[in-house]
Order: sequence, then structure tokens, then C-alpha cells
Amino acid sequence: MKKNSLLLLLLLVSNFMNAQQLKNPKTKGEIIYHVCQRSFYDSNGDSHGDLNGLRQKLPYLQDLGVTSILLFPLYEADCYHNYFANNFEQIDPEFGTMQDYIDLVKEVHQRGMKIYLDMETQYVTSEHLWWKDAVGNLNSPYSDFILFEDDAHQTPATMVFDLRILNGYDGKVITATTVNLKSKKVLDYNIELFSYFMDPNKDGKFDDGVDGFRLDHAMDHLDGKPTLTNLFAEFWKPLIHTLKDINPQIKIVAEQANWADYGFEYFEKAGVDRMFGFGLQQAILSFDKEQIIQNAEIIFNKTPQGKEQIIFIENHDIDRFASIQTNFEMQKTSAAMMLLIGGVPSIYYGQEIGMQGKVYSFGNTDGNDIGRREAFDWYANVEGEGMSFWYKNSGPWWESANSKPNDGISLEEEITDPLSLYNFYRKMIQLRNSNLALSLGTYQNAPNTNQSVLSFYRISDKQKVLVIVNLSSEQQDFLFKQEIKSAKNLSELSAAFNQQLTLKPYEFQVWEVKKKNARFFILSWITRCARGPIEPTCRGSKHSITMG
Repeated sequence: MKKNSLLLLLLLVSNFMNAQQLKNPKTKGEIIYHVCQRSFYDSNGDSHGDLNGLRQKLPYLQDLGVTSILLFPLYEADCYHNYFANNFEQIDPEFGTMQDYIDLVKEVHQRGMKIYLDMETQYVTSEHLWWKDAVGNLNSPYSDFILFEDDAHQTPATMVFDLRILNGYDGKVITATTVNLKSKKVLDYNIELFSYFMDPNKDGKFDDGVDGFRLDHAMDHLDGKPTLTNLFAEFWKPLIHTLKDINPQIKIVAEQANWADYGFEYFEKAGVDRMFGFGLQQAILSFDKEQIIQNAEIIFNKTPQGKEQIIFIENHDIDRFASIQTNFEMQKTSAAMMLLIGGVPSIYYGQEIGMQGKVYSFGNTDGNDIGRREAFDWYANVEGEGMSFWYKNSGPWWESANSKPNDGISLEEEITDPLSLYNFYRKMIQLRNSNLALSLGTYQNAPNTNQSVLSFYRISDKQKVLVIVNLSSEQQDFLFKQEIKSAKNLSELSAAFNQQLTLKPYEFQVWEVKKKNARFFILSWITRCARGPIEPTCRGSKHSITMG
């Protein structure tokens, strides 16, 4: 009788634990899709990708498996990338209206996804109200909103790289200057601006607002300007602190101006939540084991608790990896490392289909970067509904465009091919999302005897996963330095686990390492819960279990 009671009890406990896991909303981590909305999908036929086009493609993003979207800046600007604002409070009409933005945000949230907005409020153009009203007018209410080089306020200061003029791809000549981030009025304005995009109708519900911001080109000492020092303490930290008072769940990610910087000072002094793992990005693409281990251990072990690193291999400021490395197996292996090694992965739009693009050298123009920001390749023949060729016939970047008919690089060509890069990304994301250790676990190096083989663990409370990667173009044999008694294959391979393994060129394997058997875990859980309701893991149970 007691034996039957125990079996029944074990069954009840097992069912309860499974039910709790199903109800837990944090069973998978976050994966960001970084999108240049102007280049993604055009909903109204003007060749400019827009907010409604992005909204129409939310099912595509969910099917890919991403959980969050990071946009380029939305505000009205003369530059196609929308940095250097004419008006922070006006959405670029080529993207749509404020209502289009709110509709997009609400649908993103209804789908259980998140949305982030890129912001750079350190610079304005000569079309901005602050410039128009303050230049030559000492009595302007905006007289201290921008920096000046003279007491009469006739000459606005230079901006990044000491530039005054920006040449647009479309022939526009854009004059810009630096905002005075030391001004209390500027800080107050930024608080109001960011707060608006967090909660446009100010009802405190945040369903119509962004889930976080990317701070472009954030610096403690902005561009070496003598007066713009100590900005972490005097500008960024007060801004972030106030935003978190309004919505404690808001996430702030900063782009360090120095890509060799791991960003720890930003966590400590500015209070940001996330930084970009540039060091690990460069290490992954080097396929150098020691570089990867060194950067992974620094980034994951030294990032403060509660803070996170964005892990990526592409973004809008660097050449696409498929243009740097045409080896298909290396493209897949680098993607696997990015998605499985830890942190918060970020996929740059088109990366999942192997889009190509490098910076051009066509003189002093922002058209040079169009190669990295071309229209998403939806169709095999290049042309089709929604294609965002906003740069068509505008200059040599169009004649040199990477989109080619029937080149194998398009969603239409790849979606039905089970061996395509697109379907590889989907499988890797599914693997990550279905294993708690891969999505939320910590990183730990797993030493082996081969300098061409990278191996690491991802570890959560209930799961330990081993990832093994051959970083070379040759077959590699290796032996683990620590004993692994038993492991289950998670990467669709039939081979059984062995302490000594062989990997094909650029092959990777994923194994679930057995930690404890289920019976031991359940009995341990019962023993703890018998002590009383003070045990944290026993709280919230809907089952009344009496030990006797």
C-alpha cells in the first residue's frame, strides 16, 4: 500500500512540475531582430520600407523564431538612416504616421514580442527648431540646447569626427551640430521625449510604447568636446534612472563608441542594462579558439549580475559576413556560435538568408554604407511587391547592388530548401528556444585537447548542455579533459557520445549532459517540501500532499 501511495505521489509531483514549467512565461530567452525598416518591406508602393510593411511581416519574424525587434531611428531626418534629426518629435513620413507606429507596437505586444527603438539625440541638423531659433539669437529659449564656438552664438560647433557637413546619397547637403548635453533643459527634454515613446497616451500601461532603447554612440566624453565630459554621471545616468522610475521593465542598451571597450563602465557609471559584445563578435568571426574563449570568459564572467551582453555577428555599421566569408559551412557555424554561446543574440535583417554587402568607396557620401543596408531579398527574381529599393538609380551603389536574380540568396529560394541558411537559422533558434540552458543558462568553458575545437557548456538549474565546434577546414579528433559520463544528442546526429570524438570540417554538435536522474530529483523535491511551506520551491502548489 505504501509503495502504491509513493508511486501515486511521484506521479502527482511529476505532473505538478510539468504544469509549472508550462505556465512559466520565461521558458525561453530573447532573440532580437535588428531591422532597417526603410529597407525591409514597402506597404504603399513608394519603394521605402515602412511601419505598416514591418507590421505585415511580423508573422515572418515569429516563424523565424525571434522575440524582439530593434528599429533604426524613426524621427524625421534628411539622412536615409535617420540619424541626425530634423525633428525628434515627428516620425519620418516615409515610414508612416504616429498612429502607424502605435498600431505596430500594439500588435508586436499582442504577439508576445518586444520592440526597441534606436535613439541618437546628441546631434541635430540646421533644419531643427533648436538651430533655427538659437543661431544668432542669444535670447532664444534654446540658446543653450546646442554647442557654439563663439559667444555671439553665430557658429554652431562641429559634430562627430569634427564634421559640419554631411553629403547624402541623394545629393542633399546636410549641416549638423552637437547638442549641449550639459544643459539641464536638454536632459529634461530627453526625459520627456523618451517617456513619450515609452507611453504615448500616458496611461501607465505601456502597451503602446517601446520596451527599450538603443543609445547610439553613447560616450562619457562626447567626441572629445572639451565641455562634454562626465556625461555618464550628469546625463545618461539621470536619464536612465528617471525612465526606470516610470517603467522599471524598460531595457536600455548602449552602443560603446570604442568597439574595443567591453562596456563595463557603462553598466557601473551610466546604469545601462545591456552592451554590445564587439570583442566576442570579432572573435567568433576569427574562428580562433583562444580569442573566442578569452572574450567569452571576459564578457560572460565580468558582466555584472542582472546585466546582459548583446551577441551578434552583423550590424548596420559592419560588412555582412556572407561577403567576407563565402564558405557556406563557416556561415552556418558562426551563426550557431552566435546563437548558442550565451547573452542576448541579435540577428541583422537579411543575415538569416546570407545577404551580402560591404562598404563602398564612392567619395564623401553616406551612400557608401548602402551596401550594408540594402533591400531585404524577398524574391528570387529580385523584383516584387514590397521590395524597398529606395536607392534605385541614385548612384553607383545601385549599379553595384548585391541583389541579383536567381542567385540563391532570397527568402523565396531558401524557404522551401531544407538545407538553406534560412532553415538552418530556424532550426538553431528552435534548438535554443526549446532548451532552457541554451536560452538562459550561464557559459562555462569545457576544456579539450585540440586547439581547433571549441567546446563550452551552457548551464541552468535543471539542464547542462555541451556545445562542440570544429573551427577548422579539416577533420579533428579530440578528447575532453573532464569526464562526461552520459550525454544525449540534441543536434539531430545519430552518433552516441564518447569522451573521444571526431568532427568533420566546421561541424558542430550539441549534447545534453545528464546531471541527475529524474527519480533522485523528484525524491529530493518531496523531501524538501515535507519540511513545510517555508521552502521556496514548494510555494504556489495547487496539490495538497500529506506525508505519512
